[in-house]
Amino acid sequence: MPTDIVMPQMGESIVEGTITKWLKKPGDKVQRDEPLFEISTDKVDAEIPAPASGVLQDIRVSEGSTVQVNTIVGTIAADGEAAAPAKSASPQAAADKKKEPAPASSQPEPVAEAKEPAAEEGDEHARSSPLVRKIARDNNINLAKVAGTGLGGRITKQDIQAFIDGNQSAPSPVSAPPPARPAAAASAPSPSPRPVPVAIPGELVPLTNMRKIIAQRMIESRRTSAHVHCMYEVDFSRIVNLRNKNKAGFEQRHGARLTFMPFFVRAAIIALQQFPIINASLEGEGIRYHRHVNVGIAVALDWGLIVPVLKGADELNFLGMQRGITDLGERARNKKLKPDEVDGSTFTVTNPGQFGAVFGLPIINQPNSAIMGVGGITKQPLVITDDQGSDSIAIRSVVHLTLGYDHRLIDGAVADQFMALVKKTLENWSEEVG
Repeated sequence: MPTDIVMPQMGESIVEGTITKWLKKPGDKVQRDEPLFEISTDKVDAEIPAPASGVLQDIRVSEGSTVQVNTIVGTIAADGEAAAPAKSASPQAAADKKKEPAPASSQPEPVAEAKEPAAEEGDEHARSSPLVRKIARDNNINLAKVAGTGLGGRITKQDIQAFIDGNQSAPSPVSAPPPARPAAAASAPSPSPRPVPVAIPGELVPLTNMRKIIAQRMIESRRTSAHVHCMYEVDFSRIVNLRNKNKAGFEQRHGARLTFMPFFVRAAIIALQQFPIINASLEGEGIRYHRHVNVGIAVALDWGLIVPVLKGADELNFLGMQRGITDLGERARNKKLKPDEVDGSTFTVTNPGQFGAVFGLPIINQPNSAIMGVGGITKQPLVITDDQGSDSIAIRSVVHLTLGYDHRLIDGAVADQFMALVKKTLENWSEEVG
């Protein structure tokens, strides 16, 4: 009996979704949990996995259409049931099915089916996404043999791609690009093609659903908050040296890369605990002081921007913070975030410096009252004053931090004191990194 594919409810407040892309076409074989189509809601963009294995029998809702949750958007037929519908719908589909094992570039179907249980056995013992499991099946990899660097040992796309690349004896031109992706995790592209700049001058391209939402929220934020910005120059040399000294050992011990972002987040949390007004929100004629610090981490995507939230960041140690930030970033790029993972932030950190910006003047992420922008880390000559009061010039690693804040709630003096404490914490870092 065919299995219905429905528009999922991606959160209690979500009532509809837009199908942005079908990843399969009618007649294609699908595996359970394999990415089947992509949707966009007012909260997140996400890949939706297949609810069952079989053959995609039909597509009832086309790309670009918006429907209510639980609407049937297509059906999947079991392999044995798929022959009759395929024959009646299109004689060519049945012929194509017979030809599937023939191409030299793919493995014969019987062989692939015989080898799949080994990969599935690994799936039972490894935390991974449907995309990772599909890659494992396609390459006959037992996931139990792949070391995961995600939160709680989760196997990421970069992990399995690195495992595949490490087992290839002679890389081909086709497989050359993927190895570069893990080294540039901050800007790793999504697994599926994204909209590219207009190729034809003068062409009018409609806004994507995500771009519409971004535009709406940015304008609303500018109209809502009285934006003011202050910028501080920070001598980041101590942390740069600390990271260079510890990053190899950190990765070996914990299976996670040591990045700079947890240092900035941790310094901000220390300051937020001293100046709770900056972690507060304006509600009507009152001020909501939040119990915990939920940090939004802005993630640049090839097709837009999203701000996943590290909940209860004030209760995490440094390692937990690093793992949480890495996990949220990876799942944002792979469209694996849940709606509640982009809600509830109390303070936001954004990092324009990863692309070379000296500093930025970010727009506040509503309903937050402040956002901290992290500029690029560069080497500059600085005047250094020693304990005896003597001055000298030295080459130091410098970063510029910007705080955008809502002047309705936060006075300039408080914002400056907050940033002064962030600067002091970073310049005199003493916390163990694990």
